[in-house]
Amino acid sequence: MPLTSRRAVLKLGVAAAAMVAMPRLVLAAAQSAYRHYAPQASDWRGFDLSTSVTPPDGGATSVWLPIPSVDTPWQRTLGTKWTGNAASAEVVTDPATGASMLHARFDAAQTDRKVEVTTRVETRNRTIDWSKKSDVHEDPAVLKEALASSSIAPLDGIVAETARRVTAGATTDVEKVRAIYNWIVASCFRNVDTPGCGSGDLKALLASATPGGKCADLNGLFVGLARASGVPARDIYGVRLAASEFGYSQVGASSPDVTSAQHCRAETWLEGYGWVAMDPADVLKVMRKETDRWIRDPLVAPVDAALFGNWEGNWVAYNMAHDVVLPGAASATSVPFLMYPQGLAERSGRFDELDAKAFSYKITAAAA
Repeated sequence: MPLTSRRAVLKLGVAAAAMVAMPRLVLAAAQSAYRHYAPQASDWRGFDLSTSVTPPDGGATSVWLPIPSVDTPWQRTLGTKWTGNAASAEVVTDPATGASMLHARFDAAQTDRKVEVTTRVETRNRTIDWSKKSDVHEDPAVLKEALASSSIAPLDGIVAETARRVTAGATTDVEKVRAIYNWIVASCFRNVDTPGCGSGDLKALLASATPGGKCADLNGLFVGLARASGVPARDIYGVRLAASEFGYSQVGASSPDVTSAQHCRAETWLEGYGWVAMDPADVLKVMRKETDRWIRDPLVAPVDAALFGNWEGNWVAYNMAHDVVLPGAASATSVPFLMYPQGLAERSGRFDELDAKAFSYKITAAAA
């Protein structure tokens, strides 16, 4: 579908309409703070990432707070500690996926409940030089896992059909993932009405003529289509930590309060390059929220180019896990992915992880 037609179909919301109505001189002035988006290799940056919870009184209650459990050339964890009055609290790991979290339990009669977990992490920009290849290897078991289906990302039916159509004519893995990335940017859209980061349900997403969602949907679609094409790929669930150094408000945190700054990224394994960063969802976010001319806008082009292989180190990964079991739950309880705090009360049942106020939790990030 041509971009001009897609724009009409998507019925842009109030924010985009306001941008369209903005006089060109005013728009140019508003965009003057932007720099050409091109992340470069950088030094490590330290952050203290804290999640605090004051769950409501009423019956025995457990909470599971995701903590960074990814150590890579672009992220490392230096330590985790917790404080509060929970009856018990410990860092636990889902053995099947490796996702780590703080599991805190409050007794039925306990009041004024509070627990806070803080992890010190270091991150840095992730970049690639497409002109250079190297002899890189990965554990075959890891690559096999990165080709598997999950409860929200089956690899048959409409997912397989879409993958075949999108990658038709591509002969190498690089060509396949480039075709998938370009198709998502050209054919999907960021739906501002999608709750949270989206459900990641690929069949539901592809059932629409114009697939729309947020990062767990759009980057999850990249991963699903890559896997269905025989290219290892995986979702990486995390949260933004700091503003973009290039002035783009939508690809960074706007304040130290990052309670609603969750973001899912993606990566794919390419022979000669190793694990390579991907983030078509943020291209669509910039298109929807920071421009009035979609991909034709000069603000979008460098983001589109850079996020195929690069990203800024202003974000931290929690895990790369699907279908995560919450250890210590009274009954077998799992979530499709772990990017938000989880809670379970004896009387009222599961908490709504997207309702931070009712839960109630707060996430902050501070330079360390």
